Amino acid sequence: MGFLFVLTVGLVAGTISGIVGTGSSIMLMPVLVYQYGPKQAVPIMAVAAVMANLSRILAWWREVDWRACAAYSITGIPAAALGARTLLALPSRAVDIAIGVFLIAMVPVRHWLARHELKANLWHLAIGGGLIGYLTGIVASTGPLSVPLFLFYGLSKGAFLATEAASSLGLYVSKSVTFERFGALTPDIALKGLIAGASLMAGAFIAKRFVLRMKPEAFRLIMDGIMLAAGVSLLWSAAVS
Repeated sequence: MGFLFVLTVGLVAGTISGIVGTGSSIMLMPVLVYQYGPKQAVPIMAVAAVMANLSRILAWWREVDWRACAAYSITGIPAAALGARTLLALPSRAVDIAIGVFLIAMVPVRHWLARHELKANLWHLAIGGGLIGYLTGIVASTGPLSVPLFLFYGLSKGAFLATEAASSLGLYVSKSVTFERFGALTPDIALKGLIAGASLMAGAFIAKRFVLRMKPEAFRLIMDGIMLAAGVSLLWSAAVS
């Protein structure tokens, strides 16, 4: 029943993230924490995120902006490894609290970014990649930060989904390799990540047909609701542990 619950949430999360560009980790992480605990949930989600981003790349392969991807990844990949190493030194309860606070805090931050019509270039992507990459190593998802960065660069629809996924792929691979190197990504945990990732991949391909239909207002409401619910559930988990 536990695997079935993870697969069901993963399919829904993969579909939503395939439409709006983020959200799979935010939705699935509380389920993984409840099922496996925070120290296992983070490397499981890292493996699943690799598969989720790979599926979005495959779905929108011809739309990838490789220059933007390179600028973001060149700093983001080593920063993600450093963040993952930091995470492994934290106690489980601190991981729950850090992820929960981060997700809740991203709601007002995202609204602040949306009110400012900022423009990003390749240098901004490189700087953002380093900062977001480090946070990606520590928390389950930094989509609420990476999404506006790529939108400010001028990408939209398929190009945005593909480029954000291609850029995030390198970060999550770096994170997973770091977990494996320090013994946090065992074969059992990797298998759980592959199972969760398979449902995210299926959802991403289901989502492709809906990308052009979702209104921006619906996207904002969905993301706010997901982040608040996930953040509160993780803080509750930390409080009762």
